[in-house]
Amino acid sequence: MRLSAVSYLNTKPFIYGLFRSDLAGEIDLSLDIPSVCAQKLLKGEADVVLTPVAIIPELPEAHLVSDYCIGSVGTVKTVCIFSEKPLSEIKRIYLDFHSRTSVALTRMLCEKYWNTQPEFIPATAGYESNIGGDTAGLIIGDRAIGQHKRFPFVYDLGEAWTDWTGLPFVFAAWVSVKPLHPDLLARFNAALQIGLDHIPELTKILPTMPGFDVEKYFRENISYELDEAKWLALNRFLGLVAGEEGYRLRRSAGVAVTE
Repeated sequence: MRLSAVSYLNTKPFIYGLFRSDLAGEIDLSLDIPSVCAQKLLKGEADVVLTPVAIIPELPEAHLVSDYCIGSVGTVKTVCIFSEKPLSEIKRIYLDFHSRTSVALTRMLCEKYWNTQPEFIPATAGYESNIGGDTAGLIIGDRAIGQHKRFPFVYDLGEAWTDWTGLPFVFAAWVSVKPLHPDLLARFNAALQIGLDHIPELTKILPTMPGFDVEKYFRENISYELDEAKWLALNRFLGLVAGEEGYRLRRSAGVAVTE
């Protein structure tokens, strides 16, 4: 089974579980930035992908094959807009090229929640050094860790979404474009659960990050269960992305369809 997963710290519990499980010898895993994960799913280069959810409306059929995701309930800590000035004074925002979900969420929050109209600039590698003055930047993933020490203003997208909607948020989910056998689904979910059950053990073998509590991040900032509240949030977000208020993910058999 060809897997593609996000290469960030928040995915490590899933990776740890997969390689501790009985699936270890049956998977070919690549670790990619979120945008590459999405492209592999679209091009058929992977069977199961931990992909940014913004790609789902573009798929003819999307099977959400896991009870787990990369989500947040409030502050997520590693998906933020950083700036030297308040957002009300910002004229331009660099958009991180790693993930379309975070880019879509930034545009959405600026328009509908913060009521600002900055110029959005597609970022390229090294854009972080251009953040300053009235130019802000969206930075996601591990590169966001520690940036709060550099910038006086930090706008956490997970926190802003929850303040706006009262809902959690789903940044990435395990998706395939074809149905998987129920036995394989059960084994896959069990493998991911192994990783979540062994977070204290995992944190002992990960590199330390001075000033950053990795276990607290796993426990409090990343919310891994794709529960009912997150299904509601996912529908809300994808409906806004697709411009269809009636967009729905039908949970039966894990198939995403519009209704």
